[in-house]
Amino acid sequence: MMNRRKLLKMLVGSAGFASATARAQQRRVWLIGFLALPTRPDRLEASRFGAFVRGMRELGYIEGDSVKIEWRFACGDIAQLPRLASELVALKVDVIVGGATPVISAAQKTTSTIPIVMAPINDPVGSGFVTSLSRPGGNITGLSNLSTDLSPKIIELLQLIAPRALLIAVLSNPDNPSHAAILANLRASMDRVGKTGVVVEATSAQEIDAAFADIGKQGAQAVVVAPDTLFVEQRSQIAELALNHRVPSFCEFREHVEAGALVSYGQNLVDGYRRAATFVDKLLKGSKPGDLPIEQSTKLELVINLVTARALRVTIPAELLARADELVE
Repeated sequence: MMNRRKLLKMLVGSAGFASATARAQQRRVWLIGFLALPTRPDRLEASRFGAFVRGMRELGYIEGDSVKIEWRFACGDIAQLPRLASELVALKVDVIVGGATPVISAAQKTTSTIPIVMAPINDPVGSGFVTSLSRPGGNITGLSNLSTDLSPKIIELLQLIAPRALLIAVLSNPDNPSHAAILANLRASMDRVGKTGVVVEATSAQEIDAAFADIGKQGAQAVVVAPDTLFVEQRSQIAELALNHRVPSFCEFREHVEAGALVSYGQNLVDGYRRAATFVDKLLKGSKPGDLPIEQSTKLELVINLVTARALRVTIPAELLARADELVE
């Protein structure tokens, strides 16, 4: 006959095993929907989208273990975004993450209940995504960049590098609702230093070619590229066209300069996508999106492409070379 002590040990061990099994079965695997406008990068982990995964990992979320990410890429076709957003909603994802104005717009129109996290986008208040930066309201929160406020700095850099350039082209995407405010700020900044701006528009790669042909016809002496997802994806095309037309190009994102543009000043996109993970973490832990203040970028960087400067025979002032966060050679 089994003694009482041995029986008690067996019962306790059995109960412990059952409890551990129940905890394993009950552990939540969070489902994150990630919606993006461009084509899926060949090396996702090394891209700005991969930075979001790294951010989640830093917070203890391991893809395939405690979190699963459903990726949806629109291959540059804005018209596909509503369908892809609907797919994510149908999957009953816990959170939707996106990093471009058209992406957030599509997600907002598709769901008013699933939390939506903005990786840095332009002017979320002006775009109608949130009520205010401090109290977003609704189901959207995340990060905002300072695109509409960086215009004076971009023109200051242009004045230092190309002071004789009087007619400045601005490459804008009319489908981006934040560009109206950006264009207004750029014009005001140009007026203050005696420069004239001319807007050229593009909503596709083919239209970018046409826009630069127009820049050439109008005799613009420099080009400012408004921050836009399409323009980031077509950065190599834009850099090559600017070089072919012999116009210095001024952008907001370092990705442009790495592709051959002359100067960028603005937020680090990779850092922004990584920080978006902190909002997802708070939401998964029970915070309401409408109560999480929008975070504005504070990490701004100046990047200069010296190879392009030499090709254009542009002299970069020593003070800018000393201030640059990175020089591409």
